[in-house]
Amino acid sequence: MPALNVEFSDRELEDLRQIAKERGTSMKALVREAAAADIARHRALQEGAEAFRTFFASHADEFAAAFPDDERSARSEGRVA
Repeated sequence: MPALNVEFSDRELEDLRQIAKERGTSMKALVREAAAADIARHRALQEGAEAFRTFFASHADEFAAAFPDDERSARSEGRVA
């Protein structure tokens, strides 16, 4: 399995030791779980953003009609074709 060496400040390392001790886990497991959680959160945000873009694109005319002032503003700023 690939590995990654990560450097921490003395303070960060001490904090990690304390947290791992409080949770009854190893520092390696603690850091791996934190990274895995961040990866999952990042993927969920990407998927949500893509779902929003798809929804918005399929309802662009409805949004333009519902928010005409925003539509004019976006056109004047060159954000809408």
